[in-house]
Amino acid sequence: MNLLRLSWRNLWRNRRRTLITLLAMALSLMLIQAFHNLSTGVYQRMIDSGVKAGSGHIALYHRDYPGTRSEALSFAPEDLVQQLSNLPGIRAALPRLYLPALAQSSRESRGILLIGLDAEKEQPHNPYLKELPESSRLRLRNLRDALLGKKLMEELQLKDGQKFVVRLQSRSGEMAAELFRVRGILETGIPEVDRATIMVNRPAAERLAGMENQIHELALILGAPQAQEALLPQVRAMVSSSPEIRALGWEEAMPNLANAIRLDYASQKVIFAIILIIVGIGVINTLLMSVMERIREFGVMLALGMRPRDLASVILLEGFLLGVVSAILGSLFGVLATWYLKVRGIDLRAFINESIEVGGVVFDPVLRARWDLPAMAWAALFMVLLCTLAAIYPSRKAARTAPATAMRHV
Repeated sequence: MNLLRLSWRNLWRNRRRTLITLLAMALSLMLIQAFHNLSTGVYQRMIDSGVKAGSGHIALYHRDYPGTRSEALSFAPEDLVQQLSNLPGIRAALPRLYLPALAQSSRESRGILLIGLDAEKEQPHNPYLKELPESSRLRLRNLRDALLGKKLMEELQLKDGQKFVVRLQSRSGEMAAELFRVRGILETGIPEVDRATIMVNRPAAERLAGMENQIHELALILGAPQAQEALLPQVRAMVSSSPEIRALGWEEAMPNLANAIRLDYASQKVIFAIILIIVGIGVINTLLMSVMERIREFGVMLALGMRPRDLASVILLEGFLLGVVSAILGSLFGVLATWYLKVRGIDLRAFINESIEVGGVVFDPVLRARWDLPAMAWAALFMVLLCTLAAIYPSRKAARTAPATAMRHV
């Protein structure tokens, strides 16, 4: 306790230098915590939007479908949809068909992807459908209703309510055609989707392709995304009796989105490492300057019987206390900054005129943070550890001071 008290007093012998060092360290920790929470919030919103419009948190496919995306690789869901819907933790099981086709209006024709889905089940979850007005939603009993991407409608020169034809090769190998009517417009912000997507009721797509009770994807939406790790083995166990069916987590089902997040997070860690290196150098500099200023004092203390290891302990405790105070102050700043970023966010709409796609998902221009308290605590503890380690060199230098030489130091 005496050494701790002495270390604390030594820190404040040069108040200005200590305060500047503490403030720099606290601001560095605040930046690390706040921007980590901001990134976590952005990633979570990207994942939430991506999985609901795409594969779901967990997706079921024919075992060879993810690698080829061939429309011939379908499977019969039978009772799986109902069984999985009843599994605790799963909010919805969404069966879908993906069929390459040709859309023809009276003026133009375009290659498209025809998506057959259950509109009633998709509506509460799919971000592309959730915001549609009632007048633009697919009607369950009308198998000719279709939703078209905005750019596709422009290229086909169609308007709401007008008819068009979809042609494709059916499962039997013959060409099949069906007349549909424009029910609404899809405006996702992703050019590839808006230019080549048509959504219809799944029974209409099944009838056109001759694929009764066949699907390409069964997307499972979870109540809590973190439950994926526990639910994925359960889902795989349920489909183990059907070797042609394969269950994947969203990271495998949507590799573009997963890789985009991993790349961004890796670059973020590099930036954080650089910040911490700078902080470490600053702590070493502060403590080393403090040691050099007290060489004569250390010589007197050693001459009076203080052990070198006790002297080294004083310097180490100074670094530890510096880390503790900066961790508390920085975490306080980090909490305030995260609260602001969560409530207000960073609005980039004034700087971004068009939507930005990241990994197949539209990037939300309003960035909002999400609390990650364990990561904030680890960052604070690492700051304390870094300051303590940075004090090792100054402490060893102080401990090696020769009393006779030190007392003649000016």
